[in-house]
Amino acid sequence: MKAAGLERVHMLQGVPTFGGINDSVLSFLLRESRTINLSAGTLIFAEGEYTASMYIVEDGEVAIYKHKDGRDCIMAILGEGECLGEMALFDYMPRSASAVAKTDCRLIEITSQNLYGVYQMDMEQFALIQMNLGREIARRLRKADDLCMKCPLRADTEVKTFRPVSAGKQEKSGTH
Repeated sequence: MKAAGLERVHMLQGVPTFGGINDSVLSFLLRESRTINLSAGTLIFAEGEYTASMYIVEDGEVAIYKHKDGRDCIMAILGEGECLGEMALFDYMPRSASAVAKTDCRLIEITSQNLYGVYQMDMEQFALIQMNLGREIARRLRKADDLCMKCPLRADTEVKTFRPVSAGKQEKSGTH
């Protein structure tokens, strides 16, 4: 069911990336952005592509996957109110994974040009969006770190043990 007007603005305010962003800025983003309706199985973007946009799932589900050893490995299934592709707005590097519509879905595409429009309109709100994006990417990095710790270490990898030294118990070297 497609939300209209203020309902869409309020939906975006529930997305962590747009938390705390005022109605006028979100209305501007919705006017300037593109809404995309996709059938299940449609590729949204492919690993290795260069693009400068992110997407918000407004309805349906999206699968994020990487291709490894001839197989597609699902990394995440995203649903309503979740974002994908945010890194492209920061690093202008190739996509690190692919995204495909798992079900029929509707996405809101936010481009770097759309965000530049926010910058020109309200620098404070632009800065808040950037901070929110940074927080979301940091959350995902922490999650990836946790997943890496659950994976077995390779036998051919050299592992060094590091012992933290607390500030009050640093070893003294030399003589006084």
